[in-house]
Amino acid sequence: MEFSQELEPDLKKPIVIAAMSDMGNVGGIVIDFINDNLKTKKFRIAKTSYPSYVVDKGGNIELPNEKWEYRCADDFIVFGGGMGQPQSNEELHALCQDVIDVSKKYSAKFIYTLGGFHTNRQLGKNPQTFVTATSRQLKEQLEKSNFETTPQKSLITGFNGLVLGYAKENGISGIGLYGELNDPEIPQYRAAKSIIKTLEKLTYQKLGNTHELDVMADEDRKSTRLNSSHM
Repeated sequence: MEFSQELEPDLKKPIVIAAMSDMGNVGGIVIDFINDNLKTKKFRIAKTSYPSYVVDKGGNIELPNEKWEYRCADDFIVFGGGMGQPQSNEELHALCQDVIDVSKKYSAKFIYTLGGFHTNRQLGKNPQTFVTATSRQLKEQLEKSNFETTPQKSLITGFNGLVLGYAKENGISGIGLYGELNDPEIPQYRAAKSIIKTLEKLTYQKLGNTHELDVMADEDRKSTRLNSSHM
């Protein structure tokens, strides 16, 4: 994994939001939404040395420029989004460690990560977001504030879980937010919206108008129905 610093932002105790593409691309949708609405600026890049796929351009292939950006706004560092995650454990752990190093460098007060929560419960237009924390004390605070904690013991794989472990090991408080979804194979805009709304309550910050996510969710649903009817 290669890292390059493009500029040195003036940040004081920012909130870090770090997530990568996962099931339903929930992580990618939320990160892109926040970057667009907060008009964040790129200041650091993480680039994989070993891409996990090639791009078929229709008869010829190209190697992807697989990279992830650190971006910032007034009180935020936003990392991730993009396509995919590192495929090797070595690169995944290097990326998590870099997020921690950057967080420490700017004296970040909190790390949030987020992703999808697969469930068989049939969801309407308002899926829930569950939270999990880096300490029992923080979990109790969340419960007292009426946030729904994850309902059962489970493994959280990939960057959107592992980065919480790195935060805990390094004495940084962190919360994971995971939005319910039924189908991990299609973009889950309403799960992303649910996470954004929960994140706004946790950070006391307005992150943007989520109406566009409802529109995209409705369009996706229509196209799925049309495709089903033609099969």
